Amino acid sequence: MEQKRTIILASTSPRRKELLEKIGLKFQVEPSDFSENLGQDLPPEGLVKFISIGKASTVAVKYKDAIIIAADTIGVLKDRVIGKPNTAEEASKMLQSLSGKTHRVITGLTVIDTASGRMFTRTIETKVRLKKLSDLEIQYYVQSGEPLDKAGAYAIQGMGALIVEEIKGDYYNVVGLPLNALADILKEFGICVLGP
Repeated sequence: MEQKRTIILASTSPRRKELLEKIGLKFQVEPSDFSENLGQDLPPEGLVKFISIGKASTVAVKYKDAIIIAADTIGVLKDRVIGKPNTAEEASKMLQSLSGKTHRVITGLTVIDTASGRMFTRTIETKVRLKKLSDLEIQYYVQSGEPLDKAGAYAIQGMGALIVEEIKGDYYNVVGLPLNALADILKEFGICVLGP
């Protein structure tokens, strides 16, 4: 793949960075200082779109000719947004509420071409069912430290794989960056990830 455009990942997420590296994209990282606390009265799909557009736009103003990629991922149980736990206690409560149930993982994905001003944004949803967890399993998993600062209090690409029973949709969406959808959007901007 020959890549002529400058690509910027507007994120501090090490997982998103790893995923982009996996598919062979050459890119730079420019963290966005967009506040994720805005727009909390929006429905889940609207919220992740709003935040991903905000992240991308905040970084886009710094570049004249670049492709900006931004994403925001949340978990949703019924209609309640599941954020990231800050404490072990919060992580335990989250995992108890998700235990044995199916929840949705929704990512807002935005790509901006700063040269033309064109923007694509969409949401991708994956359904994830966690197995029924015992209190001891929850306690052990939380003690590992992995659930902290992860949406839904688990990392599917780590030990969290042991608690996921079923997944319907894009696995990489659950990790934090839906690669399939991203490749389709990049194609709209003339960047073909799979091919010359």
